[in-house]
Amino acid sequence: MELSRYAEGRILAGVDRFVGQIIFNQPERRNAMTVPMWQMLDRLLAAWAADERVRVVVLSGAGKSAFVSGSDASGEQGRRDPEARRQAELDTRAGRLAVGRFTKPVIASIRGQCLGSGLMLALQADFRIAEMGASFGMPSARLGAAADVQSMAALIEAVGPGWARWLLLSAERMEAMEAARIGLVQRCVSEPELDDVVMRLAGRLAENAPLAVRVMKRGVAALLEPEGRRDLVGLQAAIDACLDSADYAEGRAAFRERRSPVFSGR
Repeated sequence: MELSRYAEGRILAGVDRFVGQIIFNQPERRNAMTVPMWQMLDRLLAAWAADERVRVVVLSGAGKSAFVSGSDASGEQGRRDPEARRQAELDTRAGRLAVGRFTKPVIASIRGQCLGSGLMLALQADFRIAEMGASFGMPSARLGAAADVQSMAALIEAVGPGWARWLLLSAERMEAMEAARIGLVQRCVSEPELDDVVMRLAGRLAENAPLAVRVMKRGVAALLEPEGRRDLVGLQAAIDACLDSADYAEGRAAFRERRSPVFSGR
């Protein structure tokens, strides 16, 4: 896959066979996220949301030391200035929420450290696959800070309140096997297997009917909302629309003809 360089080369991205890949490329700082990196992540996903060439996105970190180790604070003396800190939060907010808002499936392929805002980024993905040497943690309490509301909610949704408290209050790191046991990641594989496992899953997702995949992703999110906030009418309309789609006709025809379906996303 040919990758283009963004955010001064700190993000690499490209599309091949319906799979978009985004690589956080600052290995000398364990792929910590700068403000331009967060902003570019938001722009890329916004563009790919409307791009029919992209059916699934894979996120990963360059090198073997980290997926994303947090936010890059190098040279940010302004962090001591409340106004500068608030501005940085405003500048990065859209990027920090971009994966969670993306309507297509996202896989986080995790090597090495996955810490702080890196863990929050991974938690927004639909699938988290980690190699056995990966480690996870929320170090906020050791830095004198509190995690934001969205981060705490994402942890509780992923692992329940007990393990969320463990990660947030202890600030201890968790190894990959334990993370898989509690549901923080869905699969834990050996380091040499990681790329193959991730790309096989990405390929399988890309082969499925795009409309149906997006509707079911939307459905899972809707059903996790409190009852009063669920748009079940809109969800049912989207489900019904799948039955009127060309993809549904193609899926039925392929089943009858005992061949693999070729979906158009329409």
